Amino acid sequence: MEEKKNLMSYEKLRELEEERDERREVVRAQIAQKIKEAREQGDLSENAEYDAAKEEQRENELRIEEIESILKNAEVYLEEDVARDAVGLGSTVTLLDVEYNEEVVYKIVGSTEVDSLNGKISNESPVGRKLIGAKKGAVIEVETPSGTIKYKITKVEKASGKGSKSAKTTKKTEEAPAKKTEEKSAAKTTKKKADK
Repeated sequence: MEEKKNLMSYEKLRELEEERDERREVVRAQIAQKIKEAREQGDLSENAEYDAAKEEQRENELRIEEIESILKNAEVYLEEDVARDAVGLGSTVTLLDVEYNEEVVYKIVGSTEVDSLNGKISNESPVGRKLIGAKKGAVIEVETPSGTIKYKITKVEKASGKGSKSAKTTKKTEEAPAKKTEEKSAAKTTKKKADK
């Protein structure tokens, strides 16, 4: 079975790569130091500091694995490629709740970027699925446990992109950050050796 692609913006990709690198290079070393100091205190069977450090180590390694799994299946969408008049990933959409005459604003994002408190909903959510491809003026109906909600799309905004990239450059965009990360890591290793 093919693994699900994790759609995300370039910014989210960079954020995850930075978190992974921080956890690998900085957090791991900090935890190793805590474990070393706890071991030096003697008896490990009743050493709460040692147990806490080992638990922290386990959680850090699990998060690194989780990030690597997300990145392995990452697919970057370029907000510049979203059609100007249709809703797509990266679009900010203003909806009018037809029944209650209330406006809501959502940004359509990949599932790894969901933040409902800040109006970011997944393209895979019930509302997100209905919105993808729809245009200003369209009325969509969303089934919820409490009934059907009708929304009218009153505005579709596209994020202001940095430059104009085509979908063909998506692969290069994905590879570039990994190369930069490798170069940065190699530079750090060289610097550490030079400092010794």
